[in-house]
Amino acid sequence: MDTLADLARRVSACTDCPLHTGRTNAVPGEGPSDAEILFIGEGPGFHEDRQGRPFVGPAGNFLEDLLQSIGMTREQVFIANMVKCRPPENRDPTPAEISACSKYLDRQIELLNPLLIVTLGRFSTAKFVPGQAISRVRGRLHSVGGRRVFPIMHPAAGLRRQEMRAGIEEDFAKIPGLLDVLRIQADPASETVRRVGEPSHPSYETGPPAQTPSLWDIPEPTAENAPVPPESDSVEQPPAPPEPPPGQQRLF
Repeated sequence: MDTLADLARRVSACTDCPLHTGRTNAVPGEGPSDAEILFIGEGPGFHEDRQGRPFVGPAGNFLEDLLQSIGMTREQVFIANMVKCRPPENRDPTPAEISACSKYLDRQIELLNPLLIVTLGRFSTAKFVPGQAISRVRGRLHSVGGRRVFPIMHPAAGLRRQEMRAGIEEDFAKIPGLLDVLRIQADPASETVRRVGEPSHPSYETGPPAQTPSLWDIPEPTAENAPVPPESDSVEQPPAPPEPPPGQQRLF
């Protein structure tokens, strides 16, 4: 699995879990190999299974609208799922099915090496931020294993409930500013280079030096700060973040 194309062929021929018996097409994922953003959903639905492409149903249409709202198109990002074959009747994927597919997603992350991973919904969020309800961690940047992860509720949830839609749109609006910061961190010299006519985004300061925790970065869980399992996965507003130090802009 040296390239994304090699990996896609492996996925299409995979028989490592029972999901392959009911698929019309496997859905490896799609997007450019140099994409700065990797979106990770849950699994293929009816339309995705028929076409072999991720996010092509109603939730996919909403995702495209969200990308357009921040000046992007799906051709600029890579879109994948936790499982690559449709679960029967669109049920939740089982832990065994997610485990069987994890090697493909992990390899996609390695090959893409994206600046930002956007998890869509509770299953992909749980891969990076386990033990927390999506409603508690959405809209905040997390540092996990050297990757920057930004959880957002699944677009399908926004189609079902208007209050979720507003939260999804609010979180999406933060993505351009986050990318600006991550680009500068990856290449500090780029801070002084901006193309003529490139749209400007709100400034997001990175905060004090590394010895002081940044307000926009939540560190990996440790024994001292391990998350407390939530009482439920019901929709709720995340707790208010602490006030930023003077002169520092809050991201969330």
